[in-house]
Amino acid sequence: MATYKCDKCDMAVNATCGHCDAPLENDDLALPDGKVVQISKCSNGHGKIKSPLCCGQDMVCSL
Repeated sequence: MATYKCDKCDMAVNATCGHCDAPLENDDLALPDGKVVQISKCSNGHGKIKSPLCCGQDMVCSL
């Protein structure tokens, strides 16, 4: 399971899919403008979300 951690305050979070309870996996999403965004996705294809934020910044995945 992907664990996301805040570099500023040390908060950590794990996430699972609300449909199937599968652990969300860390992934990247390439945007049309060439930027890459860190996301979390369901391994069973139920969707993806922007990775969590804390202290005003993206939390870092510690896979």
